[in-house]
Amino acid sequence: MNAPAEYLAVQRAGTPDWVRTHAELVRRIAHHLAARLPPAVDVDDLVQAGMIGLIEAGRQYRGDGGASFETFASFRIRGAMIDELRRGDWTPRSVHRKVREAADALRVIEQRNGRAATSQEVASAIGLGPADYQQLLDDAARGQVLSLDAAIVATGEPALSAETHQAGPGTLFEQAEFREALAEAIAGLPDRERTVMALYYQEEMNLREIGAVLGVTESRVCQIHGQALVRLRARMAVWKDSGNLPF
Repeated sequence: MNAPAEYLAVQRAGTPDWVRTHAELVRRIAHHLAARLPPAVDVDDLVQAGMIGLIEAGRQYRGDGGASFETFASFRIRGAMIDELRRGDWTPRSVHRKVREAADALRVIEQRNGRAATSQEVASAIGLGPADYQQLLDDAARGQVLSLDAAIVATGEPALSAETHQAGPGTLFEQAEFREALAEAIAGLPDRERTVMALYYQEEMNLREIGAVLGVTESRVCQIHGQALVRLRARMAVWKDSGNLPF
């Protein structure tokens, strides 16, 4: 990507001490995020975007919200990286469409049967064979992880973001409601899906590390993750219908 003018201006003026101090934080977040993404993603691009997030954090941090600067900056850094990745979204529209179909089918099956829908049931409902459905789950996980990171699932706290400092009471209430609803939906996932979500978002483990913990392949972890995302999308339909579901 081309270097933003703000980044170049800071480079010309000389790097402030607080930027140098937290540069390693930017690199750490970039490598952690890149480990979840296709090999085509350039880590250097993520670092550059993250440095912009760090600079913005330094300008916006007020220290009156109870969060340390590093915590506040981490959200700004990650958010800047995600914004950059979204601008180059590699996920085909056909995948997004099929994921929506799978979520709708899953919701119907669960409402009808009163239990968690299986992958086989969902695949059959949307006319996919087992192999094609597993590939869809893999694509869904790799495409939708950005949206979930943007929602700051499990470990995140949207109230720490710069935007929230300027948000009104209604927005803050909606964010709190969303976090509560999402936490409840995650808690209601089947055991293995819930475990993968916890290890991925709370423990910040990559797919290979999670596979080692669960004794399955990296590909299988990605599929479990994808199924969890489809299930969450289905179970949070009220947020999707209101236009507030970010994944």
